[in-house]
Amino acid sequence: MTQSIQIISPVDGKVYAQRPIASDAGIEAALERATAAKEPWRRTPLAERAKILTRAVAAMNAMKATMGEELAWQMGRPVRYGANEIARGFTERAEYMTAIAPDALRDVDVGPKDGFKRFIRRDPVGTVFVLAPWNYPYLTAVNSIWPALLAGDTVILKHSSKTLLVGEHFQHALAKAGLPPGVFQNLVLTHEQTDRIILSGKINHVAFTGSVIGGREVSRVAAARFVSVGLELGGKDPAYVRADANFDDAVENLVDGAFFNSGQSCCGVERIYVDQAIYPKFLEAFCALTENYALGNPLDPETTLGPMVTAKAADFVREQISNAVRAGAKAHIDAKNFRRDAAGSPYLAPQVLSNVSHKMAVMREESFGPVIGIMPVANDAEAVRLMNDSNLGLTASIWTSDAAMAETLGDQIETGTVYMNRCDYLDPALAWTGVKETGRGVTLSKLGFEAVTRVKSFHLKQKI
Repeated sequence: MTQSIQIISPVDGKVYAQRPIASDAGIEAALERATAAKEPWRRTPLAERAKILTRAVAAMNAMKATMGEELAWQMGRPVRYGANEIARGFTERAEYMTAIAPDALRDVDVGPKDGFKRFIRRDPVGTVFVLAPWNYPYLTAVNSIWPALLAGDTVILKHSSKTLLVGEHFQHALAKAGLPPGVFQNLVLTHEQTDRIILSGKINHVAFTGSVIGGREVSRVAAARFVSVGLELGGKDPAYVRADANFDDAVENLVDGAFFNSGQSCCGVERIYVDQAIYPKFLEAFCALTENYALGNPLDPETTLGPMVTAKAADFVREQISNAVRAGAKAHIDAKNFRRDAAGSPYLAPQVLSNVSHKMAVMREESFGPVIGIMPVANDAEAVRLMNDSNLGLTASIWTSDAAMAETLGDQIETGTVYMNRCDYLDPALAWTGVKETGRGVTLSKLGFEAVTRVKSFHLKQKI
């Protein structure tokens, strides 16, 4: 009997869709197709590869309404936001990487030397295995898929079991755009099959986005084959609001940064430090704005906060909140004001905690849900110390009217990206990376092509 993976919708707890797991023979055939397609695709001129991918972006956008509704069913994001993942983020990243590819991939001239021609060329690495998560299923996947295809690599995508339909849309759009067979393939896989593919000897790079535990496992398996690995493993991202910040702007954007997508964002804001001079006013305004969220069925256009991806994930956040309150934290949002919120349910009301400390897990360990702890700080030095008190480091935001001070403080913060007066945004022109247990490697920007290419030096003696 053919095994399958079911998507259990957080909307109603029922099976939304199911797909058969790839057979061993099917996996082997996919690897052979990817291997056979490598050389023809590599020899395809970059300009032609770019045209195909541009058509694929258009094909994805033609399906954005359907995909937005599917995201509501698959992982709970409200339909009012779902299509924007394609129309904005996905499109911006895909178009930017396509535009800079000629410059990023061109030969590097190392300068003249009499009697010699010398340059460095970027060759495609081979076959890239993309392991994508469910929380921003199109955005996280495009970060690796587009640079790899532009560079001349073949790609195999294994998407999260919670968002299996996403991989099918990538496959459909790329095929419709004219991508040759075997260059991109979407597979439904178990974790054991994923390990076997990494160990097959036919994978040259693994791009993984997910948990720290998952990243450790991928690294362990890949080490047996000396396969390069890119890891983006989440964050416990801090924000610091100085007394000179634009107050209303900081409140509005940090509420959104904390609770958008039900807090299920690796670069979402998970802890906030506020200058003690404005702390009481900030806390009051933050709570008042949080009360405006409408928790409910994500298929309802009026819903602004959908369910978390699973009841288990929601209960994890509930436990963090309960433990913090038992340790002395104050919960400011009454969950009774939000219909549907109930223990054992994926529907979870947003929560704001004060009187928190770094002895509490909610201020140290990734929550990945709609909860935020807010602490007063006496000065910049205390803010930086607390912001750095984490084993994760993806992004950090500083809210101030002093750009020079934001840069000065940014130099002291252990993070992959420093924001001033914004948060929870990924600029494709900048390197997307992290420090500590957030992972290693870079996606996007010109540097994002480095992981999916290997350098070859040409040292040509012309005078004998």
